[in-house]
Parts: sequence; structure tokens; C-alpha cells
Amino acid sequence: MERARSHGSSRRKRLVGGLAAAAVAAAGLVGLGTANASQEPAGATAVPKHAVTGYWQNFNNGAAVQKLSDVQNAYDIIAVSFADATGTPGAVDFTLDPGLNYSEADFKSDIKAKQSAGKSVILSVGGEKGAVAVNDSASADNFANSMHTLMQEYGFDGVDIDLENGLNSTYMTQALKSLSSKAGGDLVITMAPQTIDMQSTSNEYFKTALNIKDILTVVNMQYYNSGSMLGCDGKVYSQGSVDFLTALACIQLEGGLAPSQVGIGIPASSRAAGSGYVSPTVVNAALDCLTKGTGCGSFKPSKTYPDLRGAMTWSTNWDATNGNEFSGQVGSHVHGLP
Repeated sequence: MERARSHGSSRRKRLVGGLAAAAVAAAGLVGLGTANASQEPAGATAVPKHAVTGYWQNFNNGAAVQKLSDVQNAYDIIAVSFADATGTPGAVDFTLDPGLNYSEADFKSDIKAKQSAGKSVILSVGGEKGAVAVNDSASADNFANSMHTLMQEYGFDGVDIDLENGLNSTYMTQALKSLSSKAGGDLVITMAPQTIDMQSTSNEYFKTALNIKDILTVVNMQYYNSGSMLGCDGKVYSQGSVDFLTALACIQLEGGLAPSQVGIGIPASSRAAGSGYVSPTVVNAALDCLTKGTGCGSFKPSKTYPDLRGAMTWSTNWDATNGNEFSGQVGSHVHGLP
């Protein structure tokens, strides 16, 4: 997700581009269907069966400026964006943007109010330009300790992993397991990998998700700012269609994640990302295809996944700028899933 004023177009520099990226990933489509996809994560009890995740911007980049109290009611998980790297490897901190004219006391009060309304408020780590690196045991400990401190200080329910510049599965797993031991079973953990990160179970992001399956709430992959990618049927799909959403979700669903741990992430408007925006009707059709077998395009999954968690958007601010299109249409559809 964008961290400042850009729309994330630079995030894909490490892709070899479009069909070439899909070809590179083809050799890595391994392990699908080999893991138990029925295991429920221990920390997901506070999150609705079908949930809507939205990122709240702790900065002004031209989207509507919001306080947490302004975040639309449809959002069940609100990811505060973003935690910042510190001078200590792996450690993170958080400071409200002074330009928002939002006091820390009001921010903490608004977190409590959202939680009282049944919402989860978590802290997102990373973003397009995030520089948090967890590459050894010491930095894993620093990450867990600093995140737990922020959870205690602000009242956050958990963490979102949106590291778009590389991730080490060994040490991120260590960090998140350590955080879970400190925070307890109600910890909410979400992830927002790019499409290339979830093409194969051998990729570091996918490996991390599978490593923490017992404590993972949901993976909301970013189906945007992407080249063409492979679906679970081995065919190449281009972003912007129902097939792109369903065939790529199928990789995660058949690769070992529980349906309740899979969500569809899209931009809230065409201004929110460099590419990949689709209308709510396309998102809702993909949700129906995956959960009920209706509304599919040319790709039809071999089975349905009625426990699919839901959808995510970048961001609640861009949603507000776009007339609350996402929360109004996709939000209500997610909450109406079987």
C-alpha cells in the first residue's frame, strides 16, 4: 500500500513484468492442496466470520482526512497505517501525524470506541516504502517486544504485515509467534502480500502464512499494482477481472490456508492505486464465485469456500473520497455471505 503520495506504481520493480512474471512463477506452483485447510486460527474469535478490512491513513495524501471515529461502520478490522522503523533492527514505533490535528488522547479513545462497537484496530507494519527488516533472531525479538509495547500503549488488537520490500519467513515467524505468546489468544494478525508473493507455497510470504496458520487471522492479498499472474489452474490472468480475483485466491485456498484466512484486497478507487481497481460488482461477483459458485467468469473453482473471510481495501480514506462505494456495496455484500 502507498505510504505517502504515490499510488504504489514503483512497488513492482522487482517483477520481471506481466507474463514474464507469471512464467517465472510457474515453476513454483507447488504444494497446492497438501495442507489441512480446515484448521481454525486460535486468535480469530473476535473477528466476524465474514469481515471487511480497511486501512486508515495516518497521513494526508489527497484522500479524505479521517479520524478513527470517522471510519465507516462496515469495517470490521481497521489497520492503522503505518508503524515506523526505528534505529534498532526489527523494532517499530508509531507516532500520529501532527498534520492530522489529532491528539493522542482522542486517538486512544477512538480505538476503544471502535472496539466497543465490535471492531478490531490493528497496527500495520510496512507499506510501499516501509523499511522494517526482521532478518535474525535479535531483530525478531525487537519486533515482538516493540509491537507488544505499542499494543499496550495504544490498545491495538494486533498487527498487519505489509512488508513489500522482502520478508524472511524464518525470523518473521519467530517474531509473530513471540508476539502471540505475549499478547495471548485474541491477537489479530493480518497480512497484505503482493500477488507475486503468493504464487507459490515456497515464497517467503506464503511460507510465513503457513508457519503461523494456528494464529493467523486473514491474508488479504493485494490484487492490484500487479502484472499478469498464474491462477491455480496454471493459466495466466490479467488484473481487473473476476477471474484474476478468483483464480489467484484459489492458490491460497488450495495451498494450505483455511478459507477463513483468505480475503480479497482491492483499491477503494482508481486514485488509490496505480492499477487494478475494479468496481464493487466485480468484487462481489468474485466473492459469490468463491463462496457459492455463482457469478464466476471463465475460471470456475472445483469447489466452493463458504467460510471465505471477506474483503479488504486501501483505504478507508480513499473509500470516503469515492462516496463510500466500497464500504457501502462490498461491505454489505461481505456481511451477507453465507
